[in-house]
Amino acid sequence: MRRICVFCGSSAGNRPKYRVATEELGAELVRRNIGLVYGGGNVGLMGVLADAVLAAGGEAVGVIPETLMAREVGHNGLTKLHVVRSMHERKALMADLSDAFVALPGGFGTLEEFCEIVTWSQLGLHAKPCGILNVLGYYTPLLAMFDHAVEERFLKIENRGLVLARNSVAELLGALEEWRPVRVEKWLDRDAR
Repeated sequence: MRRICVFCGSSAGNRPKYRVATEELGAELVRRNIGLVYGGGNVGLMGVLADAVLAAGGEAVGVIPETLMAREVGHNGLTKLHVVRSMHERKALMADLSDAFVALPGGFGTLEEFCEIVTWSQLGLHAKPCGILNVLGYYTPLLAMFDHAVEERFLKIENRGLVLARNSVAELLGALEEWRPVRVEKWLDRDAR
C-alpha cells in the first residue's frame, strides 16, 4: 500500500484517547512508509492526523472542496492540497489516490464517506480494503447495525466482510495489508429477482 485514505472528524471529540489514537495512526503510517490521503482540514482529528504524519516526516495529501476550505480551515502545510469544486469530486479523487480506506471517529461526514466507499466496494467499483479503527468502542453500535442488517437479510454476509474493524492501529493496518479481494455477488439479491 502506497497511500491510505482516512475519514475522520473535523472535531476532536470529547475524549483524549481519540487524539492519541489519531496521532498513533499518523506515526504508524509513516513508520510503514504509507502516505496519508484525507479531507484536507486543519481542525479536529483531521488536523491532528495530518500534523502527526508531517511531524514524523511522512506524506500528507489533502482533498477539500472550495466551500469547505474556509470553514474547515484548509491545512496549508501539507505535501499536497487539492482544492476541488464539490464533495463528489473530493470523494472520487480521494478514492483514486488511495489503496485502502480507514474510518476514525467522526460525525455524519465520516460515516457517509466511509459507507459510500464500502458500497463502491460492494458494487465492484474498486477492490481496496476498508477498515474501521474502533477507538474506545466508538463504532461498536454501527458494527452491530451491520450485523443486524445481515440477520434481517438486507446485507449479505460476504459483503459484511468488506468492513474490517480492529481496536488497535497495528492490528488494523496489519489486517488491511493482509486483505485480499474476495468475489462478492452483484448487489441485487437473487431472492429479489
